[in-house]
Amino acid sequence: MYLLITYDVSTSSLNGEKRLRQVARVCQNFGQRVQNSVFECLVDPAQFVTLKHQLLSIIDNELDSLRIYQLGKNYQRQISTFGKVTSYEVEGDLII
Repeated sequence: MYLLITYDVSTSSLNGEKRLRQVARVCQNFGQRVQNSVFECLVDPAQFVTLKHQLLSIIDNELDSLRIYQLGKNYQRQISTFGKVTSYEVEGDLII
């Protein structure tokens, strides 16, 4: 399952800055950052449940916003990229 995760965490306090770092860290564990507060993640259903649970346990529902878009099976046809490429093809070949 291909996900697009976006978030806006209030950083008006030190606790907010900590939440912001925690949300980014969790997202990095499951996918790749494509913009400052935007991640693309390719996960299976069990990973999705874990990811969602971890993120919901971090955010403050009164101050923060979290959006998770499930792009479906044919996600590659639904993504158009313009300008500087800041990510890699998740299902493509990776040469190290």
